[in-house]
Amino acid sequence: MDLRVKVIPKSSKSEVAGYLPDGTLRVKIAAAPERGKANAELCALLAKQFGVPRKNVAIVSGETSQYKHVRISR
Repeated sequence: MDLRVKVIPKSSKSEVAGYLPDGTLRVKIAAAPERGKANAELCALLAKQFGVPRKNVAIVSGETSQYKHVRISR
């Protein structure tokens, strides 16, 4: 499954915050966007949300962008 995700870093807590009108998943992340911390937390959150191991969630593109293409495999 491929998802387009908009990440909002430095939020009060990490949570899935719904969808944008274009279908992009909106995710709030508590971690700061430095040294990959926010990306790691995003992957862990999505793994928990979709019930898959952390290793099955990968950022395909957008490592340094708010908009990311994420692949979740079962």
